[in-house]
Amino acid sequence: MAKRRNVELTVGTFVALGLVALFFLAMQVSNLSLSASSEGYLVQARFANVGSLKVRAPVTMAGVRIGRVESVRFDKQTYEAVVSMRIDAAVDSIPDDTFANIFTSGLLGEQYIGLEAGGSPESLRDGDEIVNTQSALVLEQMIGQFLFKKAGESG
Repeated sequence: MAKRRNVELTVGTFVALGLVALFFLAMQVSNLSLSASSEGYLVQARFANVGSLKVRAPVTMAGVRIGRVESVRFDKQTYEAVVSMRIDAAVDSIPDDTFANIFTSGLLGEQYIGLEAGGSPESLRDGDEIVNTQSALVLEQMIGQFLFKKAGESG
């Protein structure tokens, strides 16, 4: 009887640890990690279209995550999307003429911001704005343009 109880207790502990591990894995995959880093500095960028860019999306440079999207809002005066990004404090020498592009990764179409360094000797600081931006490519718009072009050629 005691042996059976020990086996049940061991199996229960193993299942509980497995569920905890799955929870943390799901949090990492969905960019919802429990540790929210507020260190670093904020920079903004304006885009004509952000597609499905979400808060906490990665900000990368040369393929390495250097920050996260902190907010996405609409500017009523310019009719543009304003994206605030928190860049890690360790990355403190990004040129102020850097390009910000919205890219899509993976099969599910998760979007992120990719930064490409410019050549300016001046660096971005807290509160600065990245002027050179490229909006997200929207698949529906590209298909529409292709079909419109094909219809124009046949008619």
